[in-house]
Amino acid sequence: MRPFEGFLPKIVLDKMKDKRRKEAIFAQGFFHPLRLMKALQHLNKYFAKYRFKLLMGVLITIIARVFSLVMPPYVNKSIQAVEQYVQQPKGSESAIEMVLLQYIGIIVGAALLSGFFTFLMRQTIINVSRYIEADLKNEVFKHYMRLHQSFYKNNRTGDLMSRISEDVSEVRMYVGPAIMYGIQTLTLFACLVPLMFLKDAKLAAYTLLPLPVLSVLIYFISRVIHKRSAQVQQFLSALSTFTQETFSGISVIKAYGIEKSVHRELADLAEEGRDKSMALAKVNAWFFPMMLLLIGVSNLFVIYIGGRQYIQGEIDSIGIILEFIIYVNMLTWPVATVGWLTSIIQRAEASQQRINDFLHTVPAIVNQASSAQPIQGAISFKNVSFTYPETGIKAIDNLSFEVTPGMSLAIIGKTGSGKSTIIELITRMYDVDSGVIEIDGIPIQSHNLTSLRRSMGVVPQDSFLFSDTIYNNIAFGADDPTQEAVIQAAKMADVHKNIEGFQKGYDTVLGERGITLSGGQKQRVSIARALVKSPQIFLLDDCLSAVDTETEEKILQNLHLVAQNKTSIIVSHRASAAQGADLILVIDHGHCVQQGTHQALLQEEGFYKSLYEGQLQKKN
Repeated sequence: MRPFEGFLPKIVLDKMKDKRRKEAIFAQGFFHPLRLMKALQHLNKYFAKYRFKLLMGVLITIIARVFSLVMPPYVNKSIQAVEQYVQQPKGSESAIEMVLLQYIGIIVGAALLSGFFTFLMRQTIINVSRYIEADLKNEVFKHYMRLHQSFYKNNRTGDLMSRISEDVSEVRMYVGPAIMYGIQTLTLFACLVPLMFLKDAKLAAYTLLPLPVLSVLIYFISRVIHKRSAQVQQFLSALSTFTQETFSGISVIKAYGIEKSVHRELADLAEEGRDKSMALAKVNAWFFPMMLLLIGVSNLFVIYIGGRQYIQGEIDSIGIILEFIIYVNMLTWPVATVGWLTSIIQRAEASQQRINDFLHTVPAIVNQASSAQPIQGAISFKNVSFTYPETGIKAIDNLSFEVTPGMSLAIIGKTGSGKSTIIELITRMYDVDSGVIEIDGIPIQSHNLTSLRRSMGVVPQDSFLFSDTIYNNIAFGADDPTQEAVIQAAKMADVHKNIEGFQKGYDTVLGERGITLSGGQKQRVSIARALVKSPQIFLLDDCLSAVDTETEEKILQNLHLVAQNKTSIIVSHRASAAQGADLILVIDHGHCVQQGTHQALLQEEGFYKSLYEGQLQKKN
């Protein structure tokens, strides 16, 4: 294994190294045709929503095609008029000119009206496709927001982005251009083919003879397009994942000096993507030449058969031949678009199936209560056990403790002991396997989820800041906070002076994930974000690890002032952060091994006393 392979997303490694496994995914039915036939049915609700606009678009399409059919008969009549003029005395020249001008006026007028209605057709149907695209993106994003923590741990960010961008764009091509040109083609065939047979059944039969051959070829080639389109879409998702993680981890890549290795991996992916896209392009490339060839054959039939009929006197004017040539050329683009439309529909099916796979994911955390209850801050764990579903690691094992409103609790323990898991269970990012968590004496599942989380100010272990101003990052969780409240929160988090040191102060725009700030500054901005919210419950998950002891002590003192009559839980690996708490829990492998106040725990041998004495010696 090359050094960089440990950094690559699993889906990328699978695609690069395990061809047989990848082929097995398709063989086992992930893109099974029967599933995909149903995939686009998800869009029916949007078609129903915009049914009046779509029906109007269909009507306009029919009108546009009807006006386009006016031209060929009048071209035929113009030729007949010229033929009659040649056979008549020259004295009738002005009359023939008037007839020709009349026919030309009808042809031009019909062309202008056809163009006008074609413009309205595009404005109607293409606009609907944009509405549906926006609605589908909103639906996908809204569902993302409802999904549980495990979903995001099991799926890559790049893949999520691909479904809401590339996949939705492919679906839009189906609900817009594909439907528009499909209706246009069907309308033209429905009107034109009967008209051709009414004009001359024999000539029409020979003219349309190549079309059944074309239909059979489209059927077989579309099956290949379907499979290869699905492969291309899956690859684009993998590429998005790779590039997203590469850019997010650019500092790690540079620190290890493996830029060349990253470039090689990207080159391998790009080569694979090129091969997949070329394989699809080669199949698509058959359509237009094949259709143009068959249309050319139809023109030859018209000229040859029509010419023989004219010679034998079966048709009375050569204009009918010209009329049929125009009909054939009118069919050229609709027939040529059949292959393009087939490709669009196949790709849309594959993309919609990928979207449906996420939309059909049932959230593990369900909001069971519609009405909100005021939160006082009492928290109770009763024989709680929890195992992470994505790893199978048991993080909490038969844990019990109780916190009353306004009380401060400190949780101490080794790395991996389950401290952060307690915070995730209190915020209901996960539901427990057994036991009960109660908030204010009510099982946590019975609380309105939104109200519950809004009553909490959470500062996670990994401080996440948005690519926005420092002001907006602090004000993020509060409902329309005042400028004074934001500044006061920054002061309480001991980050106000740092912010004032920037050239633009609170208007400083941070880089991605707050990269502009140091680790300690990011933690303190996150703390300010929780403070400005003024929640009933403060949850601080080892959020002072990147600050010095003096700053930590100042922040904890300010927090004690702010959190009076509010419940606060502090997770830390430092005894200094825990000593001011009303109650201290020492966690080991999900169990509570010690419990008590700072002074009480110093009186007994155990982890807390050893930790405190060890850190005290280092400080001295």
